[in-house]
Amino acid sequence: MIAGSTLGDRFEVDRPIVGMVHLPSLPGAPDFDGDREAVRARALEDARRLEAGGVDGLVLENFGDAPFYPDDVPNHVVAEMTAIATALTDAVDVPVGVNVLRNDAAAALSIAAAADAEFVRVNVHVGTAATDQGILEGRAHETLRLRDRLEADVSILADVHVKHAAPIGAQDIERAARETVGRGRADGLIVSGPGTGVETALADIERVADAAADESGDADRVPVFVGSGVTSDTVSDCFEAGADGVIVGTALKTDGVTTNPVSKERVEKLVTAARAAGSSD
Repeated sequence: MIAGSTLGDRFEVDRPIVGMVHLPSLPGAPDFDGDREAVRARALEDARRLEAGGVDGLVLENFGDAPFYPDDVPNHVVAEMTAIATALTDAVDVPVGVNVLRNDAAAALSIAAAADAEFVRVNVHVGTAATDQGILEGRAHETLRLRDRLEADVSILADVHVKHAAPIGAQDIERAARETVGRGRADGLIVSGPGTGVETALADIERVADAAADESGDADRVPVFVGSGVTSDTVSDCFEAGADGVIVGTALKTDGVTTNPVSKERVEKLVTAARAAGSSD
């Protein structure tokens, strides 16, 4: 396990591989095809293929709901995702996380608490970012207090310089990482490339990992995950650069297309490469 971290303790391996369950468009979204049961069936099938392929955790995300609400999704989105998240936590034996796009941490936390999920991903937890949804502001102060009120055993995994966005203000990635941990009290960090499926710069992984160690101490620093562009060819480099885990979506899909179903063979290939990297240390 990743030592000294509530989030890390949720996984049973040193370097967890977390797979994405990208939901198709939900009811109410522009591209919803009218078949609610098909959406749920697809989510369950993807989750089962990910688990069968050897991943150590899942993140459920409303990826098909573009254009996304900035930070306050409607009640029907929360209801649909709660139903699906509950089905997933019942169906698989690995930790499940929730990300509500674009940045509804309160909804994600509420869904996770209701569905017995174990962590959430928050795209903008502290600071301010310019995105295609407009200006997003971190609400760490609200998210942590909501977690306390709900008495929810849910970890917060927060992005640093999140993809599909640009930080507002002259803030380097090290400072952003330190403040996300020290002032935002995140349980883990995510560093990614500029967009979905785009490779994450190794230098950024190193910088975030070093900053996390500076903030919390090497022995018990919060874990750092790579959140985009990880493949079977690059996963070992991510770990060598200082990552404690990876979150993978596009590379695990049929033909490497983000919106396609999960390919069990691709999952197995990446997991094998990741385990080999760990055993060579």
